[in-house]
Amino acid sequence: MSVAARRPGLSRRDTALRELMDDPDCDPRALAATYRRFDVVNRLVSAWGHVYRTRVAPELRALGRPARVLDLGCGGGDVVVRLAGLAARDGLDVEWVGADPDPRAIAAARERGRPGVRFVTRDSRELLAAGERFDLVVSNHVLHHLDADALRTFTDDSLALSSGTVLHADIARGRLAYGLYAVGIAPLSAGTFLRVDGLRSIRRSYRAGELAAALGAPWRVETPAPFRVLAVARGRAGVVASRRAGDVVASSRREGHGGGESTTGRADATVSTRGAGSAVSPRQNRSAADGADADA
Repeated sequence: MSVAARRPGLSRRDTALRELMDDPDCDPRALAATYRRFDVVNRLVSAWGHVYRTRVAPELRALGRPARVLDLGCGGGDVVVRLAGLAARDGLDVEWVGADPDPRAIAAARERGRPGVRFVTRDSRELLAAGERFDLVVSNHVLHHLDADALRTFTDDSLALSSGTVLHADIARGRLAYGLYAVGIAPLSAGTFLRVDGLRSIRRSYRAGELAAALGAPWRVETPAPFRVLAVARGRAGVVASRRAGDVVASSRREGHGGGESTTGRADATVSTRGAGSAVSPRQNRSAADGADADA
Protein backbone atom coordinates (compact mmCIF):
# COMPACT_ATOMS: atom_id res chain seq x y z
CA MET A 1 0.00 0.00 0.00
CA SER A 2 1.36 3.43 -0.93
CA VAL A 3 1.94 6.22 1.59
CA ALA A 4 -0.74 8.29 -0.18
CA ALA A 5 -3.23 5.42 0.16
CA ARG A 6 -2.63 5.29 3.90
CA ARG A 7 -3.41 8.98 4.42
CA PRO A 8 -6.59 9.50 6.44
CA GLY A 9 -9.55 11.08 4.72
CA LEU A 10 -10.72 14.62 5.32
CA SER A 11 -13.17 13.56 8.02
CA ARG A 12 -10.36 14.02 10.56
CA ARG A 13 -7.18 16.07 10.86
CA ASP A 14 -3.96 14.63 9.46
CA THR A 15 -1.55 15.94 12.07
CA ALA A 16 1.31 13.74 10.85
CA LEU A 17 1.72 15.89 7.74
CA ARG A 18 4.46 18.53 7.74
CA GLU A 19 4.64 21.44 5.34
CA LEU A 20 7.70 21.77 3.13
CA MET A 21 8.31 25.40 4.06
CA ASP A 22 8.57 24.47 7.73
CA ASP A 23 11.76 22.56 6.93
CA PRO A 24 14.74 24.78 7.86
CA ASP A 25 16.66 23.20 4.96
CA CYS A 26 13.99 23.78 2.29
CA ASP A 27 14.86 25.41 -1.04
CA PRO A 28 15.34 29.13 -0.20
CA ARG A 29 14.31 30.26 -3.68
CA ALA A 30 11.05 28.32 -3.53
CA LEU A 31 10.46 29.63 -0.01
CA ALA A 32 10.99 33.25 -1.06
CA ALA A 33 8.66 32.79 -4.04
CA THR A 34 6.03 31.24 -1.77
CA TYR A 35 6.15 34.19 0.62
CA ARG A 36 5.85 36.65 -2.28
CA ARG A 37 2.75 34.94 -3.70
CA PHE A 38 1.01 34.57 -0.36
CA ASP A 39 -0.30 38.10 -0.89
CA VAL A 40 -2.36 36.99 -3.90
CA VAL A 41 -3.48 33.74 -2.29
CA ASN A 42 -4.58 35.38 0.96
CA ARG A 43 -6.47 38.11 -0.87
CA LEU A 44 -8.41 35.39 -2.69
CA VAL A 45 -9.14 33.01 0.20
CA SER A 46 -8.48 34.49 3.64
CA ALA A 47 -11.47 36.87 3.99
CA TRP A 48 -9.39 39.50 5.85
CA GLY A 49 -11.16 42.27 3.94
CA HIS A 50 -14.42 41.16 5.54
CA VAL A 51 -12.84 40.67 8.96
CA TYR A 52 -11.25 44.12 8.75
CA ARG A 53 -14.58 45.80 7.91
CA THR A 54 -16.65 43.94 10.51
CA ARG A 55 -14.23 43.61 13.40
CA VAL A 56 -10.85 45.30 13.09
CA ALA A 57 -11.88 48.77 11.86
CA PRO A 58 -14.82 49.20 14.26
CA GLU A 59 -12.64 48.27 17.24
CA LEU A 60 -9.85 50.61 16.23
CA ARG A 61 -12.27 53.49 15.67
CA ALA A 62 -13.90 52.91 19.04
CA LEU A 63 -10.57 53.44 20.83
CA GLY A 64 -10.57 57.12 19.94
CA ARG A 65 -6.76 57.23 20.09
CA PRO A 66 -3.71 55.81 18.29
CA ALA A 67 -3.66 52.02 18.42
CA ARG A 68 -1.12 49.17 18.40
CA VAL A 69 -1.92 45.95 16.52
CA LEU A 70 0.11 42.73 16.45
CA ASP A 71 0.12 40.07 13.74
CA LEU A 72 1.45 37.09 15.71
CA GLY A 73 3.21 34.56 13.49
CA CYS A 74 3.09 37.00 10.58
CA GLY A 75 5.02 34.87 8.08
CA GLY A 76 5.84 36.93 5.01
CA GLY A 77 3.88 39.91 6.34
CA ASP A 78 1.28 40.21 3.60
CA VAL A 79 -1.74 40.21 5.94
CA VAL A 80 -0.45 42.88 8.32
CA VAL A 81 0.69 45.05 5.40
CA ARG A 82 -2.74 44.73 3.82
CA LEU A 83 -4.51 45.61 7.07
CA ALA A 84 -2.20 48.60 7.51
CA GLY A 85 -3.12 49.82 4.03
CA LEU A 86 -6.84 49.51 4.74
CA ALA A 87 -6.50 51.35 8.04
CA ALA A 88 -4.45 54.15 6.44
CA ARG A 89 -7.12 54.53 3.76
CA ASP A 90 -9.68 54.90 6.55
CA GLY A 91 -7.60 57.53 8.35
CA LEU A 92 -6.86 55.34 11.39
CA ASP A 93 -3.69 56.01 13.37
CA VAL A 94 -2.17 52.58 14.03
CA GLU A 95 1.25 51.16 14.80
CA TRP A 96 1.40 47.70 13.22
CA VAL A 97 3.82 45.01 14.38
CA GLY A 98 4.44 41.70 12.61
CA ALA A 99 6.22 39.10 14.74
CA ASP A 100 7.53 35.70 13.71
CA PRO A 101 10.27 33.54 15.25
CA ASP A 102 11.50 32.42 11.80
CA PRO A 103 14.15 34.85 10.48
CA ARG A 104 13.44 33.69 6.92
CA ALA A 105 9.86 34.89 7.26
CA ILE A 106 10.89 38.23 8.72
CA ALA A 107 13.41 38.78 5.91
CA ALA A 108 10.62 38.25 3.37
CA ALA A 109 8.24 40.48 5.35
CA ARG A 110 10.70 43.35 5.48
CA GLU A 111 10.99 43.29 1.69
CA ARG A 112 7.29 44.11 1.40
CA GLY A 113 7.14 46.48 4.39
CA ARG A 114 5.34 49.81 4.38
CA PRO A 115 5.43 52.89 6.62
CA GLY A 116 3.84 52.25 9.99
CA VAL A 117 4.60 48.50 9.93
CA ARG A 118 7.47 47.04 11.94
CA PHE A 119 8.67 43.42 11.81
CA VAL A 120 10.44 41.63 14.66
CA THR A 121 11.95 38.15 14.98
CA ARG A 122 10.18 37.13 18.17
CA ASP A 123 7.69 34.55 19.39
CA SER A 124 4.83 35.17 21.79
CA ARG A 125 6.83 34.40 24.92
CA GLU A 126 9.59 36.83 23.92
CA LEU A 127 7.04 39.57 23.26
CA LEU A 128 5.49 39.06 26.69
CA ALA A 129 8.89 39.06 28.37
CA ALA A 130 9.73 42.32 26.62
CA GLY A 131 6.60 43.93 28.09
CA GLU A 132 4.87 44.35 24.74
CA ARG A 133 1.10 44.91 24.84
CA PHE A 134 -1.37 45.67 22.05
CA ASP A 135 -4.91 46.88 21.49
CA LEU A 136 -5.63 44.04 19.05
CA VAL A 137 -3.87 40.77 18.20
CA VAL A 138 -4.47 38.78 15.00
CA SER A 139 -3.01 35.75 13.28
CA ASN A 140 -3.54 34.02 9.95
CA HIS A 141 -3.02 30.31 9.18
CA VAL A 142 -1.01 29.64 12.33
CA LEU A 143 -3.28 27.41 14.42
CA HIS A 144 -3.22 24.35 12.16
CA HIS A 145 0.59 24.21 12.39
CA LEU A 146 0.57 23.73 16.18
CA ASP A 147 0.36 20.64 18.35
CA ALA A 148 -1.88 20.69 21.43
CA ASP A 149 0.69 22.16 23.80
CA ALA A 150 1.87 24.80 21.33
CA LEU A 151 -1.74 25.71 20.53
CA ARG A 152 -2.48 26.37 24.20
CA THR A 153 0.70 28.41 24.66
CA PHE A 154 0.12 30.45 21.50
CA THR A 155 -3.52 31.26 22.22
CA ASP A 156 -2.98 31.93 25.93
CA ASP A 157 -0.07 34.25 25.13
CA SER A 158 -2.15 36.06 22.52
CA LEU A 159 -4.76 36.83 25.18
CA ALA A 160 -2.07 38.12 27.53
CA LEU A 161 -0.68 40.37 24.79
CA SER A 162 -4.00 42.05 23.95
CA SER A 163 -6.15 44.49 25.89
CA GLY A 164 -8.78 44.22 23.15
CA THR A 165 -9.98 41.52 20.81
CA VAL A 166 -7.89 38.58 19.62
CA LEU A 167 -8.65 37.12 16.18
CA HIS A 168 -7.08 33.89 14.90
CA ALA A 169 -8.11 33.09 11.31
CA ASP A 170 -7.52 29.75 9.61
CA ILE A 171 -8.70 27.35 6.95
CA ALA A 172 -11.74 25.13 7.52
CA ARG A 173 -11.03 21.55 6.45
CA GLY A 174 -13.37 20.03 3.87
CA ARG A 175 -13.56 18.16 0.57
CA LEU A 176 -14.80 21.14 -1.42
CA ALA A 177 -12.08 23.43 -0.10
CA TYR A 178 -9.48 20.77 -0.89
CA GLY A 179 -10.74 20.20 -4.44
CA LEU A 180 -11.11 23.86 -5.32
CA TYR A 181 -7.68 24.73 -3.98
CA ALA A 182 -6.01 21.84 -5.81
CA VAL A 183 -7.32 23.16 -9.12
CA GLY A 184 -7.31 26.91 -8.45
CA ILE A 185 -3.75 27.22 -7.16
CA ALA A 186 -2.19 25.78 -10.33
CA PRO A 187 -1.52 29.14 -12.08
CA LEU A 188 0.34 30.47 -9.01
CA SER A 189 2.20 27.40 -7.82
CA ALA A 190 5.16 27.06 -10.21
CA GLY A 191 8.46 27.38 -8.35
CA THR A 192 6.75 27.55 -4.94
CA PHE A 193 5.44 25.33 -2.15
CA LEU A 194 1.93 26.70 -2.58
CA ARG A 195 0.22 23.60 -3.95
CA VAL A 196 1.81 20.92 -1.78
CA ASP A 197 1.78 22.98 1.41
CA GLY A 198 -1.68 24.40 0.80
CA LEU A 199 -3.21 20.95 0.45
CA ARG A 200 -1.32 19.73 3.49
CA SER A 201 -2.58 22.77 5.41
CA ILE A 202 -6.17 21.87 4.58
CA ARG A 203 -5.63 18.31 5.77
CA ARG A 204 -4.13 19.58 9.04
CA SER A 205 -6.81 22.21 9.62
CA TYR A 206 -9.79 22.19 11.95
CA ARG A 207 -13.49 22.31 11.43
CA ALA A 208 -15.28 24.86 13.57
CA GLY A 209 -16.46 22.41 16.22
CA GLU A 210 -13.06 20.78 16.46
CA LEU A 211 -11.31 24.11 16.93
CA ALA A 212 -13.79 25.19 19.58
CA ALA A 213 -13.20 21.94 21.45
CA ALA A 214 -9.43 22.33 21.20
CA LEU A 215 -9.44 25.95 22.41
CA GLY A 216 -12.09 25.92 25.12
CA ALA A 217 -13.33 29.05 26.91
CA PRO A 218 -13.17 31.99 26.45
CA TRP A 219 -12.90 31.37 22.70
CA ARG A 220 -15.78 31.64 20.26
CA VAL A 221 -15.29 30.07 16.83
CA GLU A 222 -17.08 31.66 13.88
CA THR A 223 -17.31 30.95 10.16
CA PRO A 224 -16.91 34.40 8.58
CA ALA A 225 -16.70 33.09 5.00
CA PRO A 226 -16.77 29.77 3.13
CA PHE A 227 -13.89 27.47 4.06
CA ARG A 228 -12.81 29.74 6.93
CA VAL A 229 -12.81 29.63 10.71
CA LEU A 230 -12.19 32.57 13.03
CA ALA A 231 -11.41 32.12 16.72
CA VAL A 232 -12.44 35.21 18.70
CA ALA A 233 -11.85 36.15 22.33
CA ARG A 234 -11.31 39.20 24.51
CA GLY A 235 -7.73 39.77 25.58
CA ARG A 236 -6.79 40.09 29.20
CA ALA A 237 -3.77 42.43 29.10
CA GLY A 238 -5.88 45.29 30.42
CA VAL A 239 -7.24 43.36 33.39
CA VAL A 240 -4.09 41.72 34.74
CA ALA A 241 -3.63 44.26 37.54
CA SER A 242 -7.25 44.16 38.61
CA ARG A 243 -7.26 40.36 38.47
CA ARG A 244 -4.21 40.18 40.71
CA ALA A 245 -5.93 42.45 43.20
CA GLY A 246 -9.01 40.26 42.99
CA ASP A 247 -6.93 37.16 43.61
CA VAL A 248 -5.64 38.69 46.83
CA VAL A 249 -9.20 39.39 47.99
CA ALA A 250 -10.39 35.93 46.94
CA SER A 251 -7.48 34.28 48.69
CA SER A 252 -8.28 36.16 51.90
CA ARG A 253 -11.91 35.07 51.69
CA ARG A 254 -10.97 31.42 51.12
CA GLU A 255 -8.65 31.52 54.12
CA GLY A 256 -11.42 33.02 56.17
CA HIS A 257 -14.04 30.49 55.07
CA GLY A 258 -11.75 27.46 54.81
CA GLY A 259 -12.76 26.57 51.27
CA GLY A 260 -12.12 27.20 47.66
CA GLU A 261 -12.84 26.00 44.17
CA SER A 262 -10.84 23.68 41.98
CA THR A 263 -10.95 23.28 38.23
CA THR A 264 -10.17 20.28 36.07
CA GLY A 265 -9.71 21.99 32.70
CA ARG A 266 -10.99 24.49 30.23
CA ALA A 267 -14.67 25.10 29.75
CA ASP A 268 -16.05 24.70 26.25
CA ALA A 269 -15.70 27.40 23.63
CA THR A 270 -18.71 28.06 21.44
CA VAL A 271 -19.31 27.67 17.72
CA SER A 272 -21.19 30.42 15.95
CA THR A 273 -22.57 30.81 12.46
CA ARG A 274 -22.50 34.53 11.84
CA GLY A 275 -25.99 35.89 11.34
CA ALA A 276 -27.70 32.70 12.51
CA GLY A 277 -28.26 34.05 16.00
CA SER A 278 -27.17 30.84 17.70
CA ALA A 279 -24.19 29.31 19.40
CA VAL A 280 -23.68 25.76 20.59
CA SER A 281 -20.98 23.99 22.53
CA PRO A 282 -18.44 22.00 20.50
CA ARG A 283 -19.78 18.74 21.93
CA GLN A 284 -23.25 19.58 20.59
CA ASN A 285 -21.83 20.67 17.25
CA ARG A 286 -19.33 17.85 16.67
CA SER A 287 -21.69 15.41 14.97
CA ALA A 288 -22.85 18.10 12.55
CA ALA A 289 -19.29 19.12 11.79
CA ASP A 290 -18.16 15.55 11.17
CA GLY A 291 -21.08 14.96 8.87
CA ALA A 292 -20.52 18.07 6.77
CA ASP A 293 -18.11 16.25 4.45
CA ALA A 294 -17.59 12.60 3.66
CA ASP A 295 -14.08 11.16 3.53
CA ALA A 296 -11.90 12.26 0.65
